[in-house]
This record gives sequence, structure tokens and C-alpha cells, in this order.
Amino acid sequence: MIKDHTIESIEKELEQDIKVKVAGVDIDGVLRGKVMTKSKFLSALRHGFGFCSVIFGWDIHDTTYSTHTPISSSENGYKDLIAEVDLSSFRRIPWENDIPFFLVTFYESEQDMRNGKPAYCCPRGLIKTAVEGLKEVGLEGMVGAEFEFFCFNETPQSLAGKSHFQPTPLTPGMFGYSLLRPGLNQTFYNRVFDECQEFGIPLEGWHTETGPGVFEAALCYTTAKEAADNATLFKTATKQIGLSCGVMPSFMAKPHNDLPGCSGHLHFSVRGINDKANRFAPQSTDPEAVQEEEKPFEEHLDGMSETMRHFLAGILVGLESCMAVLAPTVNSYKRLVENFWAPITTSWGRDNRLAAIRVIAPPDCPTAGTRMEVRVPGADMNPQLAIAVILRCGLWGIKNKLVIPVHPITSASDLANTQRLARSLKEATDKMDEANSIARQVLGDNFVNHYVATRKHEWQLWMNAVTDWEVKRYIELV
Repeated sequence: MIKDHTIESIEKELEQDIKVKVAGVDIDGVLRGKVMTKSKFLSALRHGFGFCSVIFGWDIHDTTYSTHTPISSSENGYKDLIAEVDLSSFRRIPWENDIPFFLVTFYESEQDMRNGKPAYCCPRGLIKTAVEGLKEVGLEGMVGAEFEFFCFNETPQSLAGKSHFQPTPLTPGMFGYSLLRPGLNQTFYNRVFDECQEFGIPLEGWHTETGPGVFEAALCYTTAKEAADNATLFKTATKQIGLSCGVMPSFMAKPHNDLPGCSGHLHFSVRGINDKANRFAPQSTDPEAVQEEEKPFEEHLDGMSETMRHFLAGILVGLESCMAVLAPTVNSYKRLVENFWAPITTSWGRDNRLAAIRVIAPPDCPTAGTRMEVRVPGADMNPQLAIAVILRCGLWGIKNKLVIPVHPITSASDLANTQRLARSLKEATDKMDEANSIARQVLGDNFVNHYVATRKHEWQLWMNAVTDWEVKRYIELV
């Protein structure tokens, strides 16, 4: 995929095409888009085109938010935003006859577009400004995403016919890293890997995970902006490919009570803009100074640069108030429970999968591979927002030279001495909404106010719902 396209080169690329598909990312990470005539598309390349703001005024099921959101509501008539085509996102969709495809970024006005000021609620805009913030200090974020997700032998219609109850898994039983189970639908398995490669979102790993119908995909490590786009596109691509194979992938965080949930782990490092050297690795053989507060666990800091320690500290300090971004649904918190391969505390550890943040550094890996894995997000995350908030918290830690606030965990018993992650979307949203929350400092009041309104809406729908559990428990015996 060529990244340095110009309007002229795009016009040449599209000479034989008659239509183009475009899409933007909503607050839940869902792609919202349409097909345009080529002439309409080309006419919009210099000044953008109107796109109804309602995609930021309704939820994942197109129900308008119960709380007024200034960017899009009945108060402003759900006015248009300006969508700017990102030429660098150009690719063709192999399972749709190679139709040209572009992502867009949203702005409140053409003037804002000219000034490079995205709408405060635009997820791709948040990535843009996070990347720019790192660039100001000479750094570039690098990210790799991993998704675990269930695959069912269902279609949207068949699942609705079952009232979304007990979908049939693509494969039976628990069989991680199986070479047998993909054969139950080899076409789907091969097409996901091959066509994602053709679509410009290459996978470096693709295998069954433990659980009936569970698969895991590791996307190739790349720059933060590209990683966010690739992760967002992967979810939709997998669903579209699955639909034509009789398979319904689900990125719900916890579809089953008694099985592990689905993670969306994110690996991070930063490198120098000019020399491309990994700044999480020490830049010389001389040991870097350790802060007084970190000396009790100094031996655990081997192979971690000062930049890495500040970045880690920023995430740990900001995690409590940013949880609602990393775990955005009511169901997210059903995954973050004991004994199911998910973190439950604000913690870090060296190559420790019990921790919220797993540090991978020499001597546990080559110097170039020094990184941290943020294990809190589930597959239901909006990758754009999750990556943006981690980068912003990390940069905040670097700028303020924050010190790692907690000792690393080395065993399960250490978890008892660490702070519990939020247990519900309401708890996480309330923390984010606090007047002086770190989320407000790193994301801005406008975004936080909008996002909080969307999560309160989600929680209220849950509170008003009568669930299957309640009916089974109470309908006869109370």
C-alpha cells in the first residue's frame, strides 16, 4: 500500500473505476460509510464533503443518545460534519471486486479542516493529535494489536431467529493452536489471512485460541496511526469475509459465563523520529538513573530506559480515569474477572500475564523488541480511542517525568496489594467524569464530556433491561 499519494496520483489510480467506498470511525469503533460515484469522490478531495453528524449522536444500534451531545443532536438538527479523505489510507477491497476504499477524518467546519483541527469526538482525529504530540518531543509511537474472538456458524438472521441465544460455535471444545480445527471451515480460515494481506492489514500470526470457535489474530507491528486503522479495519474485514463463508465472528468481550473472554491486547513502544531507534531500550551501556521511589524494585527495571519508565508510569497513573475507553461496554467488565486470563488490578510485571501491563525488556527479549503489552482492553475496544489514550497517557508521563507508582507483581499473591480495576462501566465512567480526572487532562474536556454522555447512555439502557438471568431466577419462585 503506497502511503504518499497525491490527488493527481489518486486520479490516475482510479482511471478505470466508476465508484469508490469511503468510511469514518464512530465513537464505538464501528465503520460508518457509503459508496460514492468516482466524480463525486474526486470533487471532494480538496475541500472534503458533508457527512451527517448523527454517527456521533447515536449508539451502536442507531438509538439517539438520551443525553444531549453538542456535536450532534436535535438541538442542531444533526448538522453535517466535513469529512476529509485520507489519501494515505487508499486500498482496494479484494472481496468486493477490488473497489477502491478510503478512510476519512471528521471536522466541524472546512476552516477547521484547513487548520488541521479534527472534531473533538472523531476517533481518527484523536490518533492524529496523539501522534503529533509525540512528534513534538522527537518520538513516534509503534503499536501491534492482537484480537481474540469467537466465530459462530450463524448469520445475523439465524442468530436473530434464536433470539441471540446459544449460537453454534464454528469449532467444538477447547483446542488452542490446533492444526485440525481450522479445517472445519478452511475457506474462512485461509481467506482471512490471505485477503487481509491483500487489503493492506497483514497478520503476523493467525491461529485457534482455547475455547469453542475462538481464533486469535496478531496484526503486524507498525506506526500508531496505521496500527489503529488496521485494527479497526480488521474487525470489519473479518466480519465481511465471514458473512460470505457462513461464519459470524464476534468481538464481544465475554459471550460466555464459563469461558475466558476475548482480549484486544495492545503492544507499545516508541522510537526516535530520525534514527528509528527503540527509545524504550537504554540508549547506552551505562545504567540510567533510577528515581528514589523506584529503588525498592530497581532490579526489575533492567533493560528499561528512562523514557519507558515514564511512559509506563503515565499509563499506570492514568488507567483508573481512562478505563471507560479501554473497556467501553457493559459486557467489558465481565471479562475482567479472576481466573480467566484477564487483568483485574492496576499493575505491571516483567513478562507477567497476570498484570495489566506486561513489560517485555532485555534480557527477556532482544533490545529491539523492548515494549509493553497493555492487557486491559478487550476485543470490543475502539482501537482508535484505546491507542490514542495509551499514547497520550504515556506522553503525559514522559513530559512530567512520572515515577512508576507501584511495585511490579511477580506472583498471584502480589495482586492482593494492588488497586482493583473498575468493576463496572458506571464506576469507570464516573471516574472519567470527575472534575480533575487525568482523562480530562490528556483527552480534553470536550471529548470527555461527549464520551461520558455516550457511556451513561449505555449504562442506562442496561439498567432498564430485564435480563434472561432475572427471568430465570425470579419468574416462578418469588
